[in-house]
Amino acid sequence: MTPGTAAGAARVLVVEDDPTVAEVVSGYLDRAGYVVDRAGDGPTALARAAARRPDLVVLDLMLPGMDGLEVCRRMRARGPVAVIMLTARGDEDDRILGLEVGADDYVTKPFSPRELVLRVESVLRRTRPATAAHPPGAAGPLDAAGLTVDPAARRATKNGAELALTLREFDLLAFFLRHPGRAFSREDLMREVWGWDFGDLSTVTVHVRRLRGKVEDDPARPRLIQTVWGVGYRFDPARSEGSRPCATPS
Repeated sequence: MTPGTAAGAARVLVVEDDPTVAEVVSGYLDRAGYVVDRAGDGPTALARAAARRPDLVVLDLMLPGMDGLEVCRRMRARGPVAVIMLTARGDEDDRILGLEVGADDYVTKPFSPRELVLRVESVLRRTRPATAAHPPGAAGPLDAAGLTVDPAARRATKNGAELALTLREFDLLAFFLRHPGRAFSREDLMREVWGWDFGDLSTVTVHVRRLRGKVEDDPARPRLIQTVWGVGYRFDPARSEGSRPCATPS
């Protein structure tokens, strides 16, 4: 299936200083039906994104001059955009840093270009509320504990104030609101929210922590997104008032 929007094919910006990697990644994405633009460094990437905002950015962590983390921060400051981080490092701290600044996914080098295309497709599906990423009947507004999520408009508020959520944070919050009071393991959340049957579970942990920072009155003592020890997490709007919170997981 050729990806696209009502205005045409989805636009992907590939930010990679290794010309061979950039050529391979761009070629696979082009054959998959995307409109591909390229940049070899951070300033060029920011200029290209400002001139024509991409639907998704494939962003290398290790760039000359300005690293991918700073590029991601600056792009996020200009508005929401989906980001997949590329890293040659295997250290978990580097992967978590990418997620902490708002990357929706990461792929560690060396990687399969076909896998990267699948990850791009998975992330972009989540930006299109009318697609199969949202089950029939699930696109209506969701309300609980002062939170409102409108999947069709991709808009979330807390007590009427707009929440600045990344793509995955939005999907995670919507999933929790659809299933109040039910405990889910990190494997469950990765499968149901990310659409993956495999992956680094720290991705889920980081996103839960980030989401708590935006929806909880006191993220250090969360009342809404509870830790269920030995299981995972549970969204419990009933505990948002007057109940003793669980401790935050490490």
